[in-house]
Amino acid sequence: MSKLKTHSGAAKRFKKTASGFKRKSAYKSHILTKMTTKRKRQLRGTSAVHPADLPAVKRMLRKI
Repeated sequence: MSKLKTHSGAAKRFKKTASGFKRKSAYKSHILTKMTTKRKRQLRGTSAVHPADLPAVKRMLRKI
């Protein structure tokens, strides 16, 4: 049987922590001129992956 491969797109977006996975907020990469300063500030930082999404993320990151 062949080796399991890590989903390379997911590997760039999620990091493993002791209690699960952390992720970056969406809508913070480009075209930020039309977004208010308050909105950009609220999107700063990381948050945990929602429990409903954990099985999918774990499946994509099997090797990590």
